Amino acid sequence: MLFTLWFIIVGALLIFMALANSTLKRLPLSTSMLYLGAGALLGPAGLGLLRIDPVEQATLLERLTEIALIISLFSAGLKLRTPLRDGRWRLPTRLAFASMMITVLLIAFAGNVWLGLPVGAAILLGAILAPTDPVLASDVQVQNATDQDRLRFSLTGEAGLNDGSAFPFVMLGLGLLGLHDIGQGGWRWFGVDVLWSITVGLGIGWLLGFLIGHLVLYLRREYKESVGLDDFLALGLIALSYGLALLFHAYGFLAVFAAGLALRRIEREAQPDGSEASPDVKIMAAEAEAENIATDPEKAPAYMAQAVLGFSEHLERIGEVSVVLLVGGMLSARYLAWESFWFVPLLFLVIRPVATFVGLLGSRTSGLQRRLIAWFGVRGIGSLYYLTYAIEHGLDPEMAVRLTSLVMPVLATSIIIHGISVTPLMLLYQKRLEKQQRARHITEAKMPS
Repeated sequence: MLFTLWFIIVGALLIFMALANSTLKRLPLSTSMLYLGAGALLGPAGLGLLRIDPVEQATLLERLTEIALIISLFSAGLKLRTPLRDGRWRLPTRLAFASMMITVLLIAFAGNVWLGLPVGAAILLGAILAPTDPVLASDVQVQNATDQDRLRFSLTGEAGLNDGSAFPFVMLGLGLLGLHDIGQGGWRWFGVDVLWSITVGLGIGWLLGFLIGHLVLYLRREYKESVGLDDFLALGLIALSYGLALLFHAYGFLAVFAAGLALRRIEREAQPDGSEASPDVKIMAAEAEAENIATDPEKAPAYMAQAVLGFSEHLERIGEVSVVLLVGGMLSARYLAWESFWFVPLLFLVIRPVATFVGLLGSRTSGLQRRLIAWFGVRGIGSLYYLTYAIEHGLDPEMAVRLTSLVMPVLATSIIIHGISVTPLMLLYQKRLEKQQRARHITEAKMPS
């Protein structure tokens, strides 16, 4: 009976979201908020139909969040069409490495001094909460292939990179707790967990995306083969890049993100002027002319990128529903530490802004852009993955409960406050941009020719 009830609940939720999607976009609500609310209603705090314990069922949660993350990171890479040599990449890189490192250190300081955590556990807490989320931050990411807005590009790139760049600090925290070998004086941690794992992860993903993308296009253009099943291409590239990265002890999250970037780069190179694919790419695909356009010498790259991205985004939405629903079902008094009432505001109102502003010092961002980047440090599925990863790697049960009681309130609060604020703040930002563009056009019109 319970299994049957689950079919009814999930089916009703998905149909409701499909019918109400257009209305929700105009309201200060995000889809994640509704999933969280549904999970909380079904969980221990509500009807008690959903009982998921993040400590006791860490294995299941680690795998679910892992799958959701790699799909979302691949999708984030596909969205970023800007060449790597473009100066815009400096912003997400600084956020994903410099700001992320500052965030880890500030959280670790608060955890050690004010929460009384051991140094290793404090660093681990910082690493769990430092990365922003590529799944839940989709509302503030780039909207299309030609979206060059610094705010959206920075947040998308940051979310794509820092799920991998935070991993060394997870391993450092585990090492200081005696759960991972970091070597004498930390040499193994720096050499393997930092230099090797980051470099090789990015390299494997980029190489696979480049080679497989070119192979598919060659077969389609020259022999009219390998047409269709772009969903298999997406899943295969995600799984292969992630699996090979893990095999070589590198970070799979960075690998799938780099694979998405490399695949998109092929499409961009086919249109060196930087323009987006012509509208008939999507029109022909919609009219069941996929084979013609998939083998067209000029349009094949754009079609491949659009088809793979569309499938990845659909998977991403399914992952969001599944995981956030479970997060709502995990909310309970057991995992609500009283320190959360001051720690959560400290994270979002002090630590994130300080780390962002320091990381972006000297950058070509406006004051409004820096403030919005500081605010939209969405925490979510990535933090849950790192938490369950640590638990699965031998974290003491008592410490696991302690960290979980600090992490879960952060996730719930982030989903709510960022979900409420994303629509009005992004509308305000768009109006500011349009006002600046009008002022610029008026100024240019008044200038003598």
